Amino acid sequence: MQTARLTLSALLIAIGTLTANLFYIPAGISKCFPVQHCINVLAAILLGPSYATGIGFTIALLRNMFGLGTLLAFPGSMIGAFCAGILYARFKNVKSAMFGEIFGTGILGGFVSFLIAQYVLGKTTVAWFFIPPFLVSTIGGSIIAGLLIKSGVLNTVMSSSLLRQSSKNNKGGHYV
Repeated sequence: MQTARLTLSALLIAIGTLTANLFYIPAGISKCFPVQHCINVLAAILLGPSYATGIGFTIALLRNMFGLGTLLAFPGSMIGAFCAGILYARFKNVKSAMFGEIFGTGILGGFVSFLIAQYVLGKTTVAWFFIPPFLVSTIGGSIIAGLLIKSGVLNTVMSSSLLRQSSKNNKGGHYV
């Protein structure tokens, strides 16, 4: 079972990293990446908060190593993925995961990005500078994830996998 979860994690990381240069929204010193937010919601639902946060971290790290992202990718992806995973684990509702991603990335991630920009990158900007573009990106990505889940595409893909586990053993993740 662990192998299937790690394999799905690797697949999501690869998709997130490879699509980073294909579609992003430049917003000042940051790059907004809706595919990342779609992956965060999917990982939160399928694998739980710890895997989702780890996937967000790994994609942000690889994007930065390849010169496709900024340091602001870390709070933007990790906080949203964690919040999405926690809310999904609590309420077992796709909309809860979407809300967690939107609030975690758009509001909390935007504010943490302001702190990183000011104190680490030395950029003086207002706190609310990051929130609107982060919200646009995360709302778009969350809607895409919600549509993928509602369409049943993931049910077909996941029905033959080993990811079906009881909620007790899954620690928040859930077979769609």
